[in-house]
Amino acid sequence: MNVDVVIVGAGPVGLAAAIEIGRRQLTAVVIDKGSLVNSLVGYPNGMEFFSTPDLLEIGGYPLVTARYKPVREEALDYYRRVADADDLNLLLYESVLGVEGQEGAFAVQTSKRIINSRYVVVATGFFDQPNRLDVPGADLPKVSHYFKEAFAYAGREVLIIGAKNSAAKAALQSRRRGAKVTMAVRGPEIGPTVKYWIRPDIINRIKEGSIRAYFDSTVSNISETEVELRTPNGTITINNDIILAMTGYHPDYGLLNSFGIDIEEDEAETPVYDDSTFETNRPGMFIAGTICGGRFTSRWFIENGRFHAKVIAETLAQRGN
Repeated sequence: MNVDVVIVGAGPVGLAAAIEIGRRQLTAVVIDKGSLVNSLVGYPNGMEFFSTPDLLEIGGYPLVTARYKPVREEALDYYRRVADADDLNLLLYESVLGVEGQEGAFAVQTSKRIINSRYVVVATGFFDQPNRLDVPGADLPKVSHYFKEAFAYAGREVLIIGAKNSAAKAALQSRRRGAKVTMAVRGPEIGPTVKYWIRPDIINRIKEGSIRAYFDSTVSNISETEVELRTPNGTITINNDIILAMTGYHPDYGLLNSFGIDIEEDEAETPVYDDSTFETNRPGMFIAGTICGGRFTSRWFIENGRFHAKVIAETLAQRGN
């Protein structure tokens, strides 16, 4: 297969890049090791986006919803319809294993084929790379870094680790589905960046005692039936059936390193790129979307990351067909 551009990642930003590149008379193929918009598939069932529909739109296609803010299922359907409308060339459930060559003559090795391209755009996001717990028992089956729904937790002892939006929502939903919820929070309070309509709810549930919370506390050991916490008052052990570690995510640095993309030696571990073009230190290879923020995953979202696609597409168009 020969194309002008290989796009790694079939999330909203990857799809936006394919649309913008195609509208500049360049050919593109989008490759993803999972499903179309795989990260959104992993979001909690019925999750409401924090953004209004217009901020999630790509390619000029309207996202129609009867709600003020769309939910996960509406977004999944929307991005599928957009991909169909623009007849995007998608290779799903196909992993990129490596990229050889140079600008103008890349050879992209996937799990199924070799694709020749002039340019490569990496838009892989971060959702499939959780920040794992580094404690004994962290690999037990009861530990998860993802939350889908809480119905199965009724009557169970559930520990939520974290204090940002995902942790607060998981705690509230689990409690409302009959779970016995405890939170372990590294800091002194529920995160101040938690959305204004969620934060008072979780704080009030903690005050009334329907959700138990340990602040300035961390997990030190996990067993089949218990969890050990280090708290300001010493080490305690609590009964536990399920752990939801809402500890955040990070880019796939192994993949970025294999592509020859350098990483800044800073707290964010940001991939090296030109912020005017999004081209990395490897000429002809670009990054787009949330991976541009490195470990600071709250810097870029669909809302602002989608605009990277236009910048990259215009840069490639200016280099000539």
